Amino acid sequence: MSPEAAQPVARHPMIDGFGFEVVGGSPNGPRLGRLSTPHGLVETPVFMPVGTQGTVKGLTPDQVLGTGAQMVLANAYHLAIRPGEEAVAALGGLHRFMGWERPILTDSGGFQVFSLAELRQLDDDGVSFRSHVDGATVRLTPERVLEIEAALNPDIAMVLDHCAPGSVGLGEARAALERTMSWAERTVRHREKVTSVSPLAVFGIVQGGIHESLRREASERIAELPFDGYAVGGVSVGEERDVMLRSIPWGTHALPVDRPRYLMGVGGFEEFRVAVECGIDMFDCVIPTRNARGAYLFRLTGGPIRIRNSVHKRDTGPLEEGCDCLACRHYSRGFIHHLYLRKEMLGYTLGSIHNLRVFHRFLERARAAIAAGTWERFREEMAPLEAEYRPPSR
Repeated sequence: MSPEAAQPVARHPMIDGFGFEVVGGSPNGPRLGRLSTPHGLVETPVFMPVGTQGTVKGLTPDQVLGTGAQMVLANAYHLAIRPGEEAVAALGGLHRFMGWERPILTDSGGFQVFSLAELRQLDDDGVSFRSHVDGATVRLTPERVLEIEAALNPDIAMVLDHCAPGSVGLGEARAALERTMSWAERTVRHREKVTSVSPLAVFGIVQGGIHESLRREASERIAELPFDGYAVGGVSVGEERDVMLRSIPWGTHALPVDRPRYLMGVGGFEEFRVAVECGIDMFDCVIPTRNARGAYLFRLTGGPIRIRNSVHKRDTGPLEEGCDCLACRHYSRGFIHHLYLRKEMLGYTLGSIHNLRVFHRFLERARAAIAAGTWERFREEMAPLEAEYRPPSR
């Protein structure tokens, strides 16, 4: 049997309106993919800017598109709290609500199970939150989350999962895995009862903490369920960095090669490279925009800069030579430094545009290297960049 034939493939079709094919590289990575959706084609590997509340902070949809974004992420939990999924539906669905015509993925609220632990009560049926807005009780179950997402009407909906902290032991990680699997099975059953305005793809999620045996088991079990794509969740949630990077292939080893694979909430140059080598197709994280608001700007050449530092005051050059983003094409580093010191909103906008463009440029280069068969050269060229942005060991 050839290596190609030995790769796991899905035993069920994707929902009408969606398709995925590997068009270059190796089936298990690095690979080039094409994800077709009702709102357009997405070339993978792809980074999705995070628009939790229905907007990428500080940017218009045209500005987001101009950075190279092909699709974005929004959060079903937050939108269900405010303004409510019924309001979004009444305003024409999430695409019209956001003013974004390209594909959208909605996260379910599973990350809030982790990040809002002090506000929630968890049981096998679902999770109850005290709203971070007004303290009212919000009850999420797998079925309710799918109904919320169908009302929002994105392109891709994530199942509700139990995202446990990275530090939990084997027993707690096993419990989170089993709960996630049970919720995934309930989502599959409930899917037949839920309708949406346009086709809605649904992705299952691999959990298992930092435990290799659980991650591998979870990937095998979730692959048995008829999802349109699969995600590796529960990473970068408090575990050591080297453990996080090492755990990524554990969660992908049994996922079908003919379905998109999504690494949830993780982004960065080394993270991208490691995950792409594991056959990951999709990424999201708040790092580029959050760091921009904190005056920390990324570059593919020359290392990161802290734009508030006085060294930039009289600099007539761009943030990064060779960058084609709006900020670098039209504004000097000295001007952007001035905006940050004065806390002018334009500064945060330009910094966010630049950081997003840097992330997209990295993956554009990665796609070009895969297409050209020069991944190892790309890997070597990017090694110094990875080291510049790697946080110090603990």
